[in-house]
Amino acid sequence: LGKCLISPIVLAAYAYNRSLSELGPGGRGEDEPGVLCQLFAFLMAFFGLAPTLLLLAMALECWLSLGHPYFYRRHLTRRLGVTLGPAAGGLCALFCALPLLGFGVPMQYCPGTWCFIRMAGGGPRELGFPVLYAGLMGLLVVAIGACNVSSMRHLYGMARRQPRRGAPHSAAAAAAPRMEELDHLVLLGLMTVLFTVCSLPLIIRAYMGAFAADINENADLSALRFLSVNSIVDPWVFIIFRTSVFRSFFRRVCRRL
Repeated sequence: LGKCLISPIVLAAYAYNRSLSELGPGGRGEDEPGVLCQLFAFLMAFFGLAPTLLLLAMALECWLSLGHPYFYRRHLTRRLGVTLGPAAGGLCALFCALPLLGFGVPMQYCPGTWCFIRMAGGGPRELGFPVLYAGLMGLLVVAIGACNVSSMRHLYGMARRQPRRGAPHSAAAAAAPRMEELDHLVLLGLMTVLFTVCSLPLIIRAYMGAFAADINENADLSALRFLSVNSIVDPWVFIIFRTSVFRSFFRRVCRRL
């Protein structure tokens, strides 16, 4: 949804050879972003935060189902799962709308085809929101990493215990559950590393711009590209590593080792 809403705006800017501030109504240039630039900044902030919050919900569910199955079975219902998505989206929308109300400033970045919140060169009113945004992103990254590491530990323990159950003739039957747990372990580890690497540059740039007064639009652009790479590559990692072809290849490699 984020790519479908944001990409046409960028393509229109390239097609008309104009910046976002000049393309939308109410904008006069780089220092006065128009309505289109403000909308673009809101969408970038929202679709950077909302999926992260949903990833935390998924990581918590995985951790509870593996580490606390009785609590998970009793308290986590289908109705809770249905209401969690809209609730997370609503909270993120309210939080990311603060720059439109004056707490934080939308800013057009070079080369004029993208807008985001000003992360350097302002006072407390301008830099308060990016610090809160980066702090919230940092807390979500730490929480997701902790939940996934704990889930990986539970999966590893389950995989080690599987072959020891029963008599020796049941080892072949226990190998399949063990390999399935290792599949989940590898997938969870790759997604955790990818998410952490792609999220940290934006967090670092926001704090450097607020407290070290480091104004570097190229570094800000690189950080935003990293954040965009996560939303592009992460689904493909999940799709590829969940296919039967890769799983059979991974199992053969594990058996050879």
